[in-house]
Amino acid sequence: MFESVMRFFILCFFAAGFLSIADHSQAIASDLQSVLAENSKSIERPSRLTVGKTINKLFDSGVNGVPNFLKRWRDKQVWFRKKDRKFFFGPDERGEIKLIDIDTGKVVGSASSRILKQIKPNSGVRSVIGAALVRFQLSDPDPNVRAAALQTLERNANAGQLKPLRSSIPSEADPVLKSRKERLERLLTISFGETPEARILAIEHFKGDVGIDVRAALNQLLATTMAVAVTLPEDKNIARKLRVDVDLSRGEAHARLAKAGFAPPPLDKIARDAAIISKAVDGQVEGIPLSELNTETARMEAYRALAIAGAVPAFLSSNELDTLLNTHVFFEVYAEPNRRLTDAALDSLESINLTVGLNQVIDLSLDGISLASIYFLAAIGLAITFGVMRVINMAHGEFIMMGAYTGYVVQQFITDYTLSIVVALPLAFAVTFAVGVAMERLVIRHLMHRPLETLLATFGISIALQQLAKNIFGTQAVPLTAPSWLDGSLIFNDIVSISYIRIAIFVLAAIFCISLLYILRKTRLGLEVRTVTQNPSMASSMGINPDRINMLTFGLGSGIAGIAGVAIGLFAQVTSEVGANYIVQSFMTVVVGGVGSIVGTLAGAGMIGSLQKVIEWFNPSNTLAAQTYMIIFVIIFIQFRPRGIIALKGRAAEG
Repeated sequence: MFESVMRFFILCFFAAGFLSIADHSQAIASDLQSVLAENSKSIERPSRLTVGKTINKLFDSGVNGVPNFLKRWRDKQVWFRKKDRKFFFGPDERGEIKLIDIDTGKVVGSASSRILKQIKPNSGVRSVIGAALVRFQLSDPDPNVRAAALQTLERNANAGQLKPLRSSIPSEADPVLKSRKERLERLLTISFGETPEARILAIEHFKGDVGIDVRAALNQLLATTMAVAVTLPEDKNIARKLRVDVDLSRGEAHARLAKAGFAPPPLDKIARDAAIISKAVDGQVEGIPLSELNTETARMEAYRALAIAGAVPAFLSSNELDTLLNTHVFFEVYAEPNRRLTDAALDSLESINLTVGLNQVIDLSLDGISLASIYFLAAIGLAITFGVMRVINMAHGEFIMMGAYTGYVVQQFITDYTLSIVVALPLAFAVTFAVGVAMERLVIRHLMHRPLETLLATFGISIALQQLAKNIFGTQAVPLTAPSWLDGSLIFNDIVSISYIRIAIFVLAAIFCISLLYILRKTRLGLEVRTVTQNPSMASSMGINPDRINMLTFGLGSGIAGIAGVAIGLFAQVTSEVGANYIVQSFMTVVVGGVGSIVGTLAGAGMIGSLQKVIEWFNPSNTLAAQTYMIIFVIIFIQFRPRGIIALKGRAAEG
């Protein structure tokens, strides 16, 4: 009886002790300062390898204020007082520090930074803390904070962040952020989903999606490693079998066998010869004089003898290697062991690749249209002067250059880039129109119907204008800055995009095409130009002055080249050679399209621009080759259509 009573009291004593310890532990865990004290060493000296465990302990404690502490910790606003080993919040500065209580948020005093220790996590630790904060920021009331957290996850996410991301989706009020969250949730499910069914469903959702992030997630599933075995293993997710001399060389196969322990490593000739020399005794190796080791066969025999004697590592003969290659199978195995997942990934990736191909065609078409609009602007002035006057103006590129420099000069006086471009376009037309008229009056009209002399004269003017530009503006490129609203690109997806500058040039080319067609077909000047183009003698007899029409036409073509120069200068370097870079393409565009035809020039620009982009797509690193192929194409084309796509009658069609 006495023993039973004693046992009862002892049990009560231990129970009371355990309850006291539990109550004490609960008291310790009731405030953040106590939890920090328990982890003070890892907080005081954090490292990227250990900070994750410390953060988990803080979260597991269940105390309030952990997210705020992590944010302050990341921002270097945590101070440690050594005398009582307490943590405080304080500014990231030196001198007298105002100390803020970690639990209450109230100022509790101040101290010199000399007697305190500032907790300064390095960039690696700060990145880990930032990733841990994401789970709270995803549901932050501020949409900017949520967007920043989502961007962090999009760059780098792990399995632990999938659950908080999912829980934040139903309460997301911003439709754009909600769509991004749902997309990211499915992407993370591909890699970290709880069940194969959920992962497969996420994979199938992205069929036809051209996003780079989707392809990256699927390619992780389809990553493979090479392996070798006696027989193909049934417990592995095999990607494909490899054939020696087809999928891998004999040397690679030998190295793989050696790495797997099925064969000695390949014999290196330098190492072999060094081993032979090191084993030489009295000028002989296994009874073979060194003087006789002057052939590859002799050295192999000497090494074989050393290997038989056990003096050097063994090696495989060609026949032995053949035997091993025939008795082993080489294969690639997926990193993902579940065959259903890799099959679903392959199926989705096939659909994605088809969509990617279609989008690449669209993107290539946009590039071709963009380049065609540039060539059209550069060539339309040349088409008019060449079609009406039959003058080969080798200085046409310099009118483009003058237009670009006009835009640059305007921006030196008008700092508003939008207004400067509005002013530069008509001013460039006026300047180059005047220079064109002067050139026609002083030079061209005296060399009419003498094409060789005209070509040489305009070529000389081209060189003179380039040198004049160098003397005025120097040899270095000068900036012609586009307005801010032309910055960036119109992005349709990760493949298809076009810069706003190219869109603006396309619109400008369309405006010029419509305007010139209207002028040539609906106005008196256009009627006179068409009359002089088709039959100058008849035009003269009807009271039309061909000399005046020639002057106005040459000035008009030169003025259009000036406007093209402003447009080209917005994305190309403005130098004295900027126009010369487009003169060859301009002539090709005019010849292919049809001399003197606006619609023909448009068609020629479309053909030249599109074909050049296609050629560059096959050989993107060599644009010179693309231009060479284009010249060959033009030579072949004019053999079959010497008058171009749209041939005019009259003087423009004369040989």
